[in-house]
Amino acid sequence: MGRGLLITGALLVISIVALLASLSLAIEQPFERLSPQDRIKENQIHIYSDKVVIDVDGASWATYADTNSMDPLFDKGANGIELIPKSPEDLAIGDIAAYETSQGLIVHRIVAINQDSNGTYFTFKGDNNKNSDPFKVRFNQIKYVLIGIIY
Repeated sequence: MGRGLLITGALLVISIVALLASLSLAIEQPFERLSPQDRIKENQIHIYSDKVVIDVDGASWATYADTNSMDPLFDKGANGIELIPKSPEDLAIGDIAAYETSQGLIVHRIVAINQDSNGTYFTFKGDNNKNSDPFKVRFNQIKYVLIGIIY
């Protein structure tokens, strides 16, 4: 009788180990997230004792509304450095850009670039939003691409 308990105990341990292994496979594993292009090279950043200089032509300063759509990357209080893209080729999946709508500018991440009968269009999504934005955004609507965030 004692020997039967040992076998049952061993089977129980094996069953628990198998269950834990299957649960660990079911847990979401880390994955590569969309990232913006590297637009500022190391040789363009100069750090001095009294200032920081970033050599980027045509940059402008931006602040953001408290919408929570891009949390935790940025929110109200963050400062952005933006450039005006010159062509659709200046933009890539993962870039964060500001595009114009009838309600004003929206700053979200590009999650897809596609073509239809009217040409290239971009699909955007806020990092903290469940769904993509419901617009086919054309290049002429895109006003800025974010190249840096300062907190």
